[in-house]
Amino acid sequence: MSHICQVTGKKPAFGNNVSHSNRRTRRRFDPNIQNKRYWLPGEGRHVKLRVSTKGMKVIDARGIERVVAGLRARGEKV
Repeated sequence: MSHICQVTGKKPAFGNNVSHSNRRTRRRFDPNIQNKRYWLPGEGRHVKLRVSTKGMKVIDARGIERVVAGLRARGEKV
């Protein structure tokens, strides 16, 4: 499964490992994705989301109802 946050859209970034001898090899920086279950009081049910830790902060700030409404407006199934 891909490492993409459903709330913020964060994806893996790519860069280089740089050794002591300054050789460069490609690497991948994955966002910190967590599977979280949130309670939707308006619908009386839980929703499962794949969110980054930054996405969790966004949900804390805006509220789960508003975030889920935004996801549905984008066409994501929740």
